[in-house]
Amino acid sequence: MKAMVLTAPGRPLEMQDRPIPEPGPEQVLIKVRACAVCRTDLHVVDGDLPEISIPVIPGHEIVGEVVAAGSAACIEPGQRVGVPWLGHTCGDCRYCRDDQENLCDSARFTGYQIDGGFAEMTVADHRYCFRIDPFYDDVDATPLLCAGLIGYRSLVMAGDARRLGIYGFGAAAHIIAQVACWQDRQVYAFTRPGDELAQDFARQLGAVWAGDSEQSAPELLDAAIIFAPVGELLPTALRAVRKGGIVVCGGIHMTDIPSFPYSILWGERVVRSVANLSRRDAEEFLAIAPRVPVLTRTVPYRLEQANEALEDLRHGRLSGAAVLVMD
Repeated sequence: MKAMVLTAPGRPLEMQDRPIPEPGPEQVLIKVRACAVCRTDLHVVDGDLPEISIPVIPGHEIVGEVVAAGSAACIEPGQRVGVPWLGHTCGDCRYCRDDQENLCDSARFTGYQIDGGFAEMTVADHRYCFRIDPFYDDVDATPLLCAGLIGYRSLVMAGDARRLGIYGFGAAAHIIAQVACWQDRQVYAFTRPGDELAQDFARQLGAVWAGDSEQSAPELLDAAIIFAPVGELLPTALRAVRKGGIVVCGGIHMTDIPSFPYSILWGERVVRSVANLSRRDAEEFLAIAPRVPVLTRTVPYRLEQANEALEDLRHGRLSGAAVLVMD
């Protein structure tokens, strides 16, 4: 099979011929149809995350067809499934027992410690694969599996906020803005300065206001979600929310947060992070998405164009999500 492989942090991915992997007893072998490119893939490729399994095949927003199954797997060949970031948990630690498997200390992640979907074939634990509603074709479904799931978990963490600010209007934001509007929330979109294309896109999706991250919203927000990996946005978002408001950091990696005066945290404002996702998140969100319905905007690339897709994502040249499409 063909695969785009990370051989060292900071280096471009290499196209390699790899043997087709054999599924273990609880695994399924998947013919990858499409795999979205996530900002977390950039953090893996750039070496921003610790303990990367090198060499590794990135990609954790996978849609494909099961072509073989291990003896203990509960998914039959021929089924279409999605494979997200969370690929394994121990099931025994305090976090797993307390319904916080996303915090499991022994968790392993697709495209990071487990070979992912930047390849023609992949294997995955059947317990961490999810049915994709027929409403979605393969390409349009891929961003739901990380951008959608992390966005959904971040939205839940924001509570019942009616006035919701979203900082960074990329793949996750364009999905979760639709869910928020469906829930009758008011969405305020903040983009990088001068990005009028993203601001127009946000308004098309139902945002009541869109502007630069350096601007102030026309009124105080009940909560804000930060998807952009920019630590300087945390004090900005704190200043934008009312007393008792919530600021959610929705990324796996963020640049250093600058010091800020206690006065903008005071007033029982809350700052919290979102770590990974759980299988419950996947089940809930993938059931909600076709009801909204969430419509994804995608930009297709061939497998061998993975490095180009990563660079377009890095430099903000995308409106929506980059997706690698297999022949």
